[in-house]
Amino acid sequence: MFTKAFAVALAALGGGFGIGILGSKAAEATGRNPGAATPILVISIILAALIEGIFILSAFAVPF
Repeated sequence: MFTKAFAVALAALGGGFGIGILGSKAAEATGRNPGAATPILVISIILAALIEGIFILSAFAVPF
């Protein structure tokens, strides 16, 4: 059986990987097209907030 702490740890790990990949791809996209840096930054901030929101929901909504 999984404990709540284990489930939250997995969610945090997934969120960390997700934000890391997001930052990597945003930096790559900005390097390829520097003129689109502002829209890429805006989309990256929105997506990072959504990823963190999913983690927060999983941290408090686990019924264990």
